[in-house]
Amino acid sequence: MILYWLALATAICTSLGGQVLLKYGASSSVAEGSGFFAQLFRLTTIVGLCLYGGSALLYIMALRRIPMSVALPTSAASYVVVALIGYFVFSEPITLQHAGAILLISVGVVLLATA
Repeated sequence: MILYWLALATAICTSLGGQVLLKYGASSSVAEGSGFFAQLFRLTTIVGLCLYGGSALLYIMALRRIPMSVALPTSAASYVVVALIGYFVFSEPITLQHAGAILLISVGVVLLATA
């Protein structure tokens, strides 16, 4: 069973990496003034999309033994990490409302993962 939880954790981390690369590619294209299609063929975008694909494969593996009603909400842990990456790496604001939502998500993930 631990193998499937590791697959889920790896899927979440891989998805996070993909999200960060896609954001970086989007931020770079805005700064450079290039269009959407130029962004699609940027290396960071291509690698980010590949990471998303790999994440989906790992998630499918995890679903073989972890109920979807637990696996999908557990993957919401990525929302918390993405918010923190956005704040620290991309200087995106975290308001009081954001912080409250992050806290609720964290509590929900812990409750589901330990049920």
